[in-house]
Amino acid sequence: MRPARALIDLNALRHNYRIARELSGDARALAVVKADAYGHGAVRCAQALADEADGFAVACIEEALELREAGIQAPILLLEGFFEADELDVIVHQGFWCVIHSAWQLDALEQATLAAPINVWLKLDSGMHRVGFFPEEYADAYRRLQASGNVADIVKMTHFARADELDCTATIAQLKTFQRATAGLPGQTSLRNSPAVLGWPEVPSDWVRPGIMLYGATPFEVPHAHADRLQPVMTLESRIINVRELPPGQPVGYGARYITRQPARIGIVAMGYADGYPRHAPSGAPVTVEGKASRIVGRVSMDMLAIDLTDLPAAGVGSRVELWGSQVLASELAALCGTIPYQLFCNLKRVPRVYQGD
Repeated sequence: MRPARALIDLNALRHNYRIARELSGDARALAVVKADAYGHGAVRCAQALADEADGFAVACIEEALELREAGIQAPILLLEGFFEADELDVIVHQGFWCVIHSAWQLDALEQATLAAPINVWLKLDSGMHRVGFFPEEYADAYRRLQASGNVADIVKMTHFARADELDCTATIAQLKTFQRATAGLPGQTSLRNSPAVLGWPEVPSDWVRPGIMLYGATPFEVPHAHADRLQPVMTLESRIINVRELPPGQPVGYGARYITRQPARIGIVAMGYADGYPRHAPSGAPVTVEGKASRIVGRVSMDMLAIDLTDLPAAGVGSRVELWGSQVLASELAALCGTIPYQLFCNLKRVPRVYQGD
C-alpha cells in the first residue's frame, strides 16, 4: 500500500482542549469540529472529547447530523445557523443549538411553528463584517427572539477579526462595541475563539470556541507562551520510494526549477498536492527523514516530491519522512507557503488517517 498517511494523536487533542479550559477560567468550551475537524476527522475527534467537552460547534446541519448519527449526545452548535426554514424541525428534533446571524433567519424563526423552543446564539457584527446584526439592530433582534415563543435561551456572541494580531487594538474595539450593543440584555456571552483564548485573557466570555488550537497549531505569527504548550495532533508522513544519484548541473522535477550544484542524492517521496501537500511549497521547505532535517528540492508534483539526501547517507528507500507534525510544525510550513495551518489541514485528502490514543 502507498505509505502516505496522517497520524492523528487523540491524546494531544485532549491535552489541547484542556489547555483551552484552563485558560478560560469558569467558562465552558465548545470544541469546534467543523470542516471534518479541520481535516482531522470530526467523528473520531468528537468521540475522543465526548467525556469532557461541554459541546461541539460545526458549520452546518449536515456536519451536526453526522455527529448525532455517530452517537454524540452533547450540545452541538450550528455556527452558520440554518440555510432553509425547513431545517428548523430537524434542529428541534435533534436538540441542536442555532446561531441566528441574519434578518431572514430571524423572520423565518418568528414565523415557524415549532414543536419546542430552541436555544439561539444571536450574533453581533462588531467589526468582522461577514454576518451578524449591526449594533443598532441587535437589541431589537434580541427582543424579537424573546417574544417569538420559539426560543428557550439566547447566548450573545460575536467573532473577532484580528485576535491573532496581539499588538492590534481592533479586538478591544470590537469588545467595546459588543458591550455597548448588548448592554442591559440578559444572558450568557461567547466571544473568544482560539487566538482570544490564548492571547486575550481580559476578554470576558461565558462560552469559548477553541478551534485551531485544539489541533495543536498556533494562530499567531510570533512565539507565544500558551501557544507553545500546544501539541500537534496530526503528523503527515510518508516514505522514500526511490533515490537518484545526480552529478552537478542536473534538473529535478517539473520546470527545472531546481538544478543540482554539486553531486547530490535525491530522495523521491510518495506525497504530492493530490494528498493536500501544498504545490507551492518552495525548495528548501523543511522535512525530516528518520528524525533528521532535510528539505524539499524542486516543484511538488501531484503524487511525489523530491528531497535532498546528500548529507543523509543512511537514508534510502523505505526511510520515513515527516512532512509536518512535531518535528516540522504546520505553522512554519504554512508561513513558507504564504498560507495558514488551517488550510494545510483542511486540504488533506486521499491520505488515510490512522488514529492513536483511543
